[in-house]
Amino acid sequence: MFEARQIVAAARKYNRMVQHGAGDSGVLLEARDRMRNGLIGEVYLSRGLCYKWRDTIGHAPVQPVPSGVDYELWQGPAPRHAFTRNRFHSNLHWLWEYGNGDIGNQGIHQMHAARFAPGLGYPKKITAMGGHYMFDDDQETPNTLNAAFEFERENGKKAMLEFEVRHWITNNEGGIALGRKDPSSGKPDPTAPAMTVGNIYYGSKGYLVMDGNYKNFKTFMGPGQEPGPESTQSFGNTFSSFVDAIRSRKRDDLTADVGEGAISTTLVHLANISYRLGRTLHFDEKTYSCIGDPEANRMFTRPEYHAPFVVPHLV
Repeated sequence: MFEARQIVAAARKYNRMVQHGAGDSGVLLEARDRMRNGLIGEVYLSRGLCYKWRDTIGHAPVQPVPSGVDYELWQGPAPRHAFTRNRFHSNLHWLWEYGNGDIGNQGIHQMHAARFAPGLGYPKKITAMGGHYMFDDDQETPNTLNAAFEFERENGKKAMLEFEVRHWITNNEGGIALGRKDPSSGKPDPTAPAMTVGNIYYGSKGYLVMDGNYKNFKTFMGPGQEPGPESTQSFGNTFSSFVDAIRSRKRDDLTADVGEGAISTTLVHLANISYRLGRTLHFDEKTYSCIGDPEANRMFTRPEYHAPFVVPHLV
């Protein structure tokens, strides 16, 4: 969370156009605009789903650093440890010193979409629970996690965001089913376990479903859940908007400003802090702190940065 604030502060200080890439599609932008214009009515609940098949990583022994790897640079600001394959490549996501579990790996895309599309800002209340179930291995982060966030809108009404991580056998929801592909042919593998990665938004008039590829969305309207409007895929994307912003020097031309990405990142960290402390957090946006919880506030940053990989303190 500390680093997210510094990235935004640096962008503002040096007047740079900085855009993030979580959920960077025209379909997400269309869903945002149409929901904010009342497509499914008043959105009271937003959900992010990260049901992605993840097998056990086992226990990896200490071994020599592979040839050609600068392990000092690889570890960056984290404490120094002997090399193992579980501290390298994709498995780094499952260790607290390097990653945030799947809520901050795959999940940041769905977290951003869940928060950004219905126009939610920072949460007021955060609670999360789960665990590292089933496997006995080197993974530290939870492979099953339920997180809930409560928001207060400008009109005084409340809204809620739910986020769920599952690593193993699961159902599909809302028609979202991302099957794995055969790496040799690139075609869907019918024997592979299905995954549900995407978002569902619930409003007073219906609900909207968007899969994690952000290539389309569908709506279902009224008590009868009748099929409603779908995405037109006529919106632009964050690449073209980034070029427009570079030319205009107007931050409002960005569709995914780094400030929005920083808020979504903060939700990921607050969920993990709530999970690790085992209690509900009450977040105050103005002071950027958890009210009456100094232990949680200390977890906004690393206890210590390994030099020279130290993040400047701008705010």
